[in-house]
Amino acid sequence: MKNIILTGDRPTGNLHLGHYIGSLQKRIELQNEGNYDKYYIMIADTQALTDNADRVDKVKNNIIQVAIDYISAGIDPTKVNIFIQSMVSELHEFTGYFMNLVTLSRLQRNPTIKEEIKQRGFETSLPIGFINYPVSQASDILAFGTTIAPVGGDQLPMFEQAREIYHSFNNTYQPKEEVFVLPKAIVSENKAFQRLPGLDGKLKMSKSAGNSIYLCDDSETVKEKVMKAYTDANHIKVTDPGQIEGNVVFTYLDAFCKEHHFAEFLPEYKNLQELKDHYTRGGLGDVKVKKFLINVLEDFLKPIRERRAKCLEHIDDIYNMLFENSRLASLDAKARLEKMKDAMGINYKNLLSK
Repeated sequence: MKNIILTGDRPTGNLHLGHYIGSLQKRIELQNEGNYDKYYIMIADTQALTDNADRVDKVKNNIIQVAIDYISAGIDPTKVNIFIQSMVSELHEFTGYFMNLVTLSRLQRNPTIKEEIKQRGFETSLPIGFINYPVSQASDILAFGTTIAPVGGDQLPMFEQAREIYHSFNNTYQPKEEVFVLPKAIVSENKAFQRLPGLDGKLKMSKSAGNSIYLCDDSETVKEKVMKAYTDANHIKVTDPGQIEGNVVFTYLDAFCKEHHFAEFLPEYKNLQELKDHYTRGGLGDVKVKKFLINVLEDFLKPIRERRAKCLEHIDDIYNMLFENSRLASLDAKARLEKMKDAMGINYKNLLSK
């Protein structure tokens, strides 16, 4: 069986550190390992419109920004097919057929959808497209024969919907030959990083919450954001014992700090555990820890910024890559769609006399 990877993001804004820790980091690892036959990363503009129908320009303009974020972070477009969802029309047809295999009550029980409905205030005016989001996402996964999907922890309920549709399709139509592949989700091994908290310490890092550090942020912006980050409300004086759990600054250090950072930026400590121990017993101020985090993030973001500068010099080339990749993705999806319609008995071209 072929090893096919698919993942993606909604183009509603630039990608942030939460995206990197939650899925981008794993995507880059899989790319560099090279253990795949095909690798797709989808810019999910159709899904972005489910709650941005009146802000089409926002979605459209962010397609190129997300593509640049991918390449800047380390995704190699010569190895990975980065494509635009709406340019693969077959995906809409897959969604239409899959909708008949899912009940409304099942979609309403999806915990990710329930949470996002509440966040967006959709309780009394819920767009049909939004609650149908899990079916659309299942179409994206199943249409390409995906075997592996690196996702953030909050996307696991969506992924489970794809697996349910896989079983429902087989039970309903009992195809003579396998049409779809049962996919497997991959999330960060560290549960704390599956949903990197926002700078406010209250929510996950989110574009809509305004509590994010973006991959495109410049040095001054990163510095300003980190200095305002939530730490420990009870750690008022330097001498006060500090709490690590729930402290955003230490969570980010867990995610991005390497041992060499101490030798370079904070030589009085050998490793992160020593820093945590000092903070816990008291005598270490938040400002010192935040300045260390700034240096750590600057070290992480430096190569990303360098790749971004090169991307900005070749915008037309990136657009052409997206258009060509979308054409190729459409051909792959069309081939599986024909198999699906054969299994369902609705491939009416087969009615023609031979």
